[in-house]
Amino acid sequence: MESAGPSTHHIAPDVPSDSMTSRDYYADSYAHFGIHEEMLKDTVRTGSYRAAIMNNGHLFKGKTVLDVGCGTGILSMFAAKAGASHVVGIDMSNIIDQAQKIIEANGFKDTITLVKGKLEEAELPIDKFDIIISEWMGYFLLYESMLDTVLLARDKYLKPEGLIFPDTARLLFAAIEDQDYKEEKINFWDNVYGFDYSCIKDIALREPLVDTVELKAVVTDPCVIKDIDLLTATKEDLTFSAPFSLVATRDDYVHAFLAWFDIVFDCTHKKVKFSTGPHAQYTHWKQTVFYTPSTITVKEGQQITGTVSCAPNARNNRDLDIAISYALGAEEEATEEITVDYKMCVILYSFRIPFLLQSDSW
Repeated sequence: MESAGPSTHHIAPDVPSDSMTSRDYYADSYAHFGIHEEMLKDTVRTGSYRAAIMNNGHLFKGKTVLDVGCGTGILSMFAAKAGASHVVGIDMSNIIDQAQKIIEANGFKDTITLVKGKLEEAELPIDKFDIIISEWMGYFLLYESMLDTVLLARDKYLKPEGLIFPDTARLLFAAIEDQDYKEEKINFWDNVYGFDYSCIKDIALREPLVDTVELKAVVTDPCVIKDIDLLTATKEDLTFSAPFSLVATRDDYVHAFLAWFDIVFDCTHKKVKFSTGPHAQYTHWKQTVFYTPSTITVKEGQQITGTVSCAPNARNNRDLDIAISYALGAEEEATEEITVDYKMCVILYSFRIPFLLQSDSW
């Protein structure tokens, strides 16, 4: 996700980007080139956007384009190169100072206009646009997401019959076997050099882990828990509660639930899509792991049923409050339902494996 523009994002300090200190970066983390380096080097992410834009020049030729959360300007330059008549990129981070230099260095000064500020408050040089492009996705699709800003841009600036790149997203859910890593990350707190640290265990359990998970760890079929059509979705749709039913593919133990998302550029002539799941090539979004308080024993064909609820945190709507209720079995045969409340506010990273190989199994 390039830097976002919602009103809840930290305000970029009024400091030249080449003079910023650690204190400034704390308030404007997206101003640091390192975050953008990671995203630009994510070949699945950046390559998918390039393919969706550059391979569909007939959609961009002579069109006006709005790049929401333009970051370093890479998507704006793809659009300009694809034939857009004019591109406006907007971002509230100081990285836009570097983006301006990048735009000029690559000969797009007359085609791309960059605006620094919040979309809600900024005055754009064009009233209505043919196309909106944005890389808005966060971990668990919606964590620190600027989707609400993209929807605002759609309602305010997109022409009737206009296009959004990408226009479809879906959030998926499964269960995994993860005993060894759960011992290391969660049960570790039971005994720390002979001392009882178990008060931290419950806190650790309720903070989802952003991690790469091997496909062989997945013990159920996946289930779609949220579909988002960016042409019709509303801000209220980002608060949701969805049922799930996971069918075990083998006899095993479940130690956590796993979430990831798929993205589709459905408006393109030849569909461009990518997945952030455990079956797919590595992306910087990885997957999101939700550890359960106790181990679930499943037999092949058995169901884990339940509900996933997600809402922006009341104090900071870029954080997420996520509740997972689950039971083993279906309807009358189900065990007693367990509910765990998770808070996605401090991203915990892990580096079990460097990358995963591409698979077309799902």
